Amino acid sequence: MNDQYVIGVDYGTDSVRSILVNAANGNEIASAVFYYPRWKEGKYCDASLNQFRQHPLDYVEGLEHTIKQCLQQAGPAITANVKAISIDTTGSTPVAVDETGTPLALLPAFECNPNAMFVLWKDHTGTKEAAEINEHAKKYDINYLQFVGGIYSSEWFWAKLLHILRADSQVANAIYSWVEHCDWIPFLLAGGTDVKQMKRGVCSAGHKALWSDDFNGLPPDAFFTSLDPLLKEFTNKLFTQTYTSAESVGHLSLEWANKLGLSTAVVIGVGAFDAHMGAVGGQIEAYHLSKVMGTSTCDMLVAPMNEIEGKLIKGICGQVPGSVIPGMMGMEAGQSAFGDAYAWFKNMLTWPLQKLLPKSILIDEDTAAKLIEEATNNIIAALSVEANLIPLSESNELALDWLNGRRTPDANQLLKGAIAGLNLGTDAPKIFRAIAEATCFGAKAIVERFNEEGVPVKGLIGIGGVAKKSPFIMQMMADVMEMPIRIHKSEQTCALGAAMFAATAAGIYDKVEDAMTAMGQGFDVTYFPDQTKAAVYKKRYARYKQLGEFVEANE
Repeated sequence: MNDQYVIGVDYGTDSVRSILVNAANGNEIASAVFYYPRWKEGKYCDASLNQFRQHPLDYVEGLEHTIKQCLQQAGPAITANVKAISIDTTGSTPVAVDETGTPLALLPAFECNPNAMFVLWKDHTGTKEAAEINEHAKKYDINYLQFVGGIYSSEWFWAKLLHILRADSQVANAIYSWVEHCDWIPFLLAGGTDVKQMKRGVCSAGHKALWSDDFNGLPPDAFFTSLDPLLKEFTNKLFTQTYTSAESVGHLSLEWANKLGLSTAVVIGVGAFDAHMGAVGGQIEAYHLSKVMGTSTCDMLVAPMNEIEGKLIKGICGQVPGSVIPGMMGMEAGQSAFGDAYAWFKNMLTWPLQKLLPKSILIDEDTAAKLIEEATNNIIAALSVEANLIPLSESNELALDWLNGRRTPDANQLLKGAIAGLNLGTDAPKIFRAIAEATCFGAKAIVERFNEEGVPVKGLIGIGGVAKKSPFIMQMMADVMEMPIRIHKSEQTCALGAAMFAATAAGIYDKVEDAMTAMGQGFDVTYFPDQTKAAVYKKRYARYKQLGEFVEANE
């Protein structure tokens, strides 16, 4: 066991990270991060239109770079004993491909066309299409939305596909199939050349594409054709069978083996979304909400199948058997903006620095750049310190966290954020505190929905960047929830979860629970609620819901 190693690859919003770990104990041997260069330049995106696209070359270059860096750090002895690679990605992040499974943006005719690129999870250009899907579904006796909380989102597979087909006739004429990022990378590594042979993960298919065993696969072609003739017979170009991430798509192709310096015996696991693998890396337990807290949140909950049978959880992002742990029901919820809400406020505050300092006649350009970088890097930490000193009061400024719409409960990506209760004494720390509190209230609304629907949330597990970096927000989360929150020790929980699945797919472990037990890193801190604040937070949460109802009614 000690001479067996696996690689977990985690594709985030801004970067891809890979870790090489010992399959016996999960100890990290090497790690590497690659920031997407085109994305960093802001290419192919327009925030004013809620358009966020990523070029496949960012993904491919990052894959090669990070794995090579890990292997270089580890050395030849360990490299020779790498047994498997598994990946997770953001989602739903699909792309148009040709019959070979090649994304259209990798073809010369489409290399600069955003509609031929991956449509990032937070792209909301398909809000109109999502609304049409929701209305269309009401016409059918079978509720095809029943396993995705009853509401289809613009962040998901079909809404994005229909929007692209309508928006771009060139792409519509060239597209053969529509593929999730988490399914494409394993296909790429395994040397796939026929998209019909691509193994699609049950995670992405069930949570975003309406696939279910109850429907014998996807909804019928008639459902989509009657929605829009552009979708006619598109289901025939997709898939009927799905696979759990404990399974393999095959072995590393000769081309990629030569690129990376690995053996073609390396097993490639079925892909999944980051939060689902992150929940495993974070050692999820039944009825404990695993909160992957980054730019957005993805909240995962698992429960034994026999205890969930017959329950349909309204307004969440889906309930899919085996999407997290094979043999258990995986349930997903989340917030469309979490870290993004703090980043938005940081960008607002640094606007004068970004625009005015480079033009200053008092300092040189290099000094201006360094000052901007220093202020930008320190501003959230400084705001957190000051915000923590503000006494909790029922009359404090109040915010709504829907800056990128609402994911759950009850998806509505057209909703907007709000800040109320401002006066001339309101300063930046007070607004920051209100925004942080709003993200905690948004998290509470998710827990409240699970409890109301008969799925009790018995504990909280925090993983991801915000969970590790912000004691201020995590303590507030515990106070608002009136529940302890354990923070997982691993810095790379999603990549570690991918590594656990890699070890399972390679047969090192019989099931992912065994990999999770052996490779899990445990927890390094628990935040306990301050019960003296409970009464005030309950009143403020009620006001948060009232503000939300007002905004939604006047949207």
